[in-house]
Amino acid sequence: MIVDCAIYRHGHRTEGPEDLSDALAEARAAGGFVWIGLHEPSEREFDLVTQEFGLHPLAVEDALKAHQRPKLEVYDDSLFMVLKPVVYEPESDAVSAGEVMVFIGDCFVVTVRHGECSPLAAVRHRLEEEPEMLDKGPTAVLYAIADATVDHYLEVATELQTDLDELEAEVFQPETGGSRTTASRIYTFKRQVLEFRRATGPLTLPLARLAGNGPMGGTVPFVHDKARPFFRDVGDHLMRVNESVEALDRLVSDILSAHLAQMSVRQNDDMRKISAWAAMAAVPTMIAGIYGMNFDHMPELHWLWSYPAVILVMALLEVLLYRQFKRRGWL
Repeated sequence: MIVDCAIYRHGHRTEGPEDLSDALAEARAAGGFVWIGLHEPSEREFDLVTQEFGLHPLAVEDALKAHQRPKLEVYDDSLFMVLKPVVYEPESDAVSAGEVMVFIGDCFVVTVRHGECSPLAAVRHRLEEEPEMLDKGPTAVLYAIADATVDHYLEVATELQTDLDELEAEVFQPETGGSRTTASRIYTFKRQVLEFRRATGPLTLPLARLAGNGPMGGTVPFVHDKARPFFRDVGDHLMRVNESVEALDRLVSDILSAHLAQMSVRQNDDMRKISAWAAMAAVPTMIAGIYGMNFDHMPELHWLWSYPAVILVMALLEVLLYRQFKRRGWL
């Protein structure tokens, strides 16, 4: 469905005609641009936009189906960019990603949103309060969307770092060293970091191309040369995010390894304790078994002090074994 549609002249919003063809013609005549926002449009709803703005069918297919990696595609009449905004849900400590597709041309911007996490409404509102920036045309809209998306990445990275600190404190508790669910929580956290990386990692190359630093060099159509430093700044922020994601991934792997090592050490300690108590129980059992065989020729059975002597030997052996195991740390 079409969420918003407006014509911007000299950075100021004016409500355009309902007919998209008329809106585009009016924007061209006034030296402005038209910005159309859609939310999970159907194929029929998007056909009208496609026909009026001459969007490439491959880009249209990507915009309708979603589930795309962040990328930048250049076509004859438009520029197509995919971004994946990410939101952190504190109730479930989960990371969820949406998708924003941006088409820009000489005098139009078409944004397609999938999912609920999207900065588009806030970006449009902020730009409308900054007419000088909005007067730069579709390039300003693309920059503002990319900047808002990457800035929110930094916030999500901070939230994930807080969760990781809590996991680390739980794993290295001196008393317990983590609960039975700690390994499951660590693995779930690693999945969240992976979801975050899928949004941030592939965006590096598109921003480099917009900043003029891509492997193919040159300029990108429909993007002003003066906008390069701004996209370069967004790329620097994204680099910080990717470094944070790499650090989070390494740390969570180390924490998982440390937790498993602690579990192994605790199991070994438990096995040593069990073995020590079993050895202490085996000594009196062996002695009692020997004198319980009921042989006729066992002179000790007929001594007056045989019973207290055997009990005393058992006690002495138990004390010696206990002290030995205690000295070695087995008990």
